[in-house]
Amino acid sequence: MRFPVSGVAVLPPPRLWLSVAVALLAACSHPTEPPQPIAQAPDLETVEVQAVAAPRERVWDGVVEAVHQATLSAQTRGRVLELPFDVNDYVEAGAVVVRFTDVEQRSGARQAQAALAAAQAAFTEAQAEHGRIAEVYERRLVARSQLDQATARRDAARAQLESARAAVREAGEQVDYTVIRAPYSGILTERHVEVGESVQPGQPLVSGLSLDRLRIRVEVPQSDVTAVRERGQAWVLLDDDRRVEAERVVVFPYADPGSHSFRVRVELPEAQTGLHPGMIAKVAFALAEGERLQVPVRSLVRRSEVVAVYVVGDDGVALRQVRVGHRRGEQVEVLAGLVRGERVAADPQHALAWLARQRGSTR
Repeated sequence: MRFPVSGVAVLPPPRLWLSVAVALLAACSHPTEPPQPIAQAPDLETVEVQAVAAPRERVWDGVVEAVHQATLSAQTRGRVLELPFDVNDYVEAGAVVVRFTDVEQRSGARQAQAALAAAQAAFTEAQAEHGRIAEVYERRLVARSQLDQATARRDAARAQLESARAAVREAGEQVDYTVIRAPYSGILTERHVEVGESVQPGQPLVSGLSLDRLRIRVEVPQSDVTAVRERGQAWVLLDDDRRVEAERVVVFPYADPGSHSFRVRVELPEAQTGLHPGMIAKVAFALAEGERLQVPVRSLVRRSEVVAVYVVGDDGVALRQVRVGHRRGEQVEVLAGLVRGERVAADPQHALAWLARQRGSTR
């Protein structure tokens, strides 16, 4: 390149050539980047995080007990003749669980029947004699003392008859006591005697319990027992996230001198809870009114021990870890990680697919 200056061709200085070369290299090595796309509000079904009124709760462990459990004892003497059921067998109500020999009892019943017949005959004779003497006395043919004697003999015979009838009933009961029946349907838990053993009245025979009605025994600290007694509400927390409301909450009126805690009985309804006597169960007691945040169970994302939700905003979707509490139906309590008014994706799979499409469009 030449620049005419006063008719003379002059070359540009070398420093100018160096500046032009550097500018061209910089333009080639830094091409213009395309503008980033602006994030759009996701088109997803969302659920607003809401605060609902709910009682403040505290949870304690308790021991499951059977409401109906008993040990059957002998009410007559005898020798064990039959034990139809073994431990862990299911027994229907009214089924025979123990049978004794009944020779002595049946002999006593026959003797009582014979005594009753004799007493009946004596009373019949005394009553007839009293009738005859009373008729003669009306005609003033006997003294008043004879009528009084006949009346006394009749009344004594009547008393003997009533005593004989009571003896017959007692003898019949002794025969019935040789057959022990289950008072309710349940499980046989223990046998205290074996076939061939001689038993006496009051001796334990078998023990059992019913699984139809259960309750939970909980020890509540004295600092919370007043609220538990006033509210009278409790729920049993099952392993499958179900909550079973108690039918009744019974607070004992005294504390244990050693632990200073109050015993509380939580009676359960007749429902399939999967609980058995002797198990440990968690019981939530209502203490005071409060609020809790909740989201649908289907909006949760579980990865191993991590629980999260997809939070949806105007600028996109973000996966956020949360800490959840108890489940109530199709809703779950959120203890931390969300605030009221935020929106979460109702379907986590749709939110994940939206994020994948967004990443693909930015490449």
